[in-house]
Amino acid sequence: MGTVTELNHPLVQHHLTHLRDSRTSPHIFRAQVRRLAILLAEQVCRDLPLKTKQIETPLEPMDGKVLSSRIGLVPILRAGLGMTDALLDLLPTAEVWHLGFYRDEETLQPVEYYQKFSSSPPDVVFVLDPMLATGGSASESINMIKKWGASDIRMLSIIAAPEGIARVRKKHPDVPIFVCGIDRGLNNAAYILPGLGDAGDRIFNTLS
Repeated sequence: MGTVTELNHPLVQHHLTHLRDSRTSPHIFRAQVRRLAILLAEQVCRDLPLKTKQIETPLEPMDGKVLSSRIGLVPILRAGLGMTDALLDLLPTAEVWHLGFYRDEETLQPVEYYQKFSSSPPDVVFVLDPMLATGGSASESINMIKKWGASDIRMLSIIAAPEGIARVRKKHPDVPIFVCGIDRGLNNAAYILPGLGDAGDRIFNTLS
């Protein structure tokens, strides 16, 4: 059964407050997304399997431990790109595959416009999207990743609405969700409240 993990850490609260602030400039916003993604990664990677690797330190040989899984990152375009480099800093050999969705403003449903997968799925897939709002894009992404053949799938978001969490858990009860904060809910336009606005626009400085 997939769990929901909300990080409870002073650093998360500190960086999340600056992320939410409407006065935060785009370059600081990007830095805050990166910092929070690193904190999420620390939590989501806690149970990754290891294998032994023999190495030589400057003083003697020893058996070290290295990650044994083939890991894939799937950022949901475009906002998920803001989390990708942070994960690659920690997992430099991870593969990066992309899924693109936009929201139909009338139906508020996700519309796919891009997909790039390999012929065989990684052992572990991290789905990256800063905002888990309605859960539509996340659920569709997980559907597509399962059709790809992946079985160990984990959802990483900066903030989430209860509605989005409920939708993902209903459709994909096996997928654990990791978030920095769970907010109050959605407004009529399906934006998270209190939220942080449009993550993609704030990351890429495309606010009109």
